[in-house]
Amino acid sequence: MTDPALLANMDRCPIYASFFGAMGCAVAIILTTFGAAYGTAKSAVAIFACGVLRPDRLMQNTLCAIMAQILSVYGIVAAVIIANALKEKMALYTGFMQFGAGLAVGLCGMAAGFAIGIVGDSGVRASTQQPRLYIGLVLILIFAEVLGLYGVVVSILMLTKSELNVTTCEY
Repeated sequence: MTDPALLANMDRCPIYASFFGAMGCAVAIILTTFGAAYGTAKSAVAIFACGVLRPDRLMQNTLCAIMAQILSVYGIVAAVIIANALKEKMALYTGFMQFGAGLAVGLCGMAAGFAIGIVGDSGVRASTQQPRLYIGLVLILIFAEVLGLYGVVVSILMLTKSELNVTTCEY
């Protein structure tokens, strides 16, 4: 006869639960890196095209690429937190929360990277022709960057809740 408590514990802690946590870890870094790469590449085209016209503004215009790379830092922070919490036997709830946290930071980081790339491309070209537009460019870049920050904040909140009041997995 099988113990009903053991069966209930096995339902809450299936062998594949850690897969979702690992996927959350992977999705966090992969999607934020895609966003950072797109933002860097898209704005770098404008940075170098405008650097031919105004080489004195080249370093000032690299702000777009720097802000895009910050997004990958958000992804690595979430991925490291998730990776440190991964266990062979874990609750399905914990695995789903880790997957959701990875998706939250990854998708927000990717969206922010796309926004930074598009704004950086147009903004660098515009501020090269009219330097007074640079402050406006910086403000809009900050608004785009905050989208990624929202994702990492929600991700960390989800990760802190993923271990609270969860059934321990021992069988």
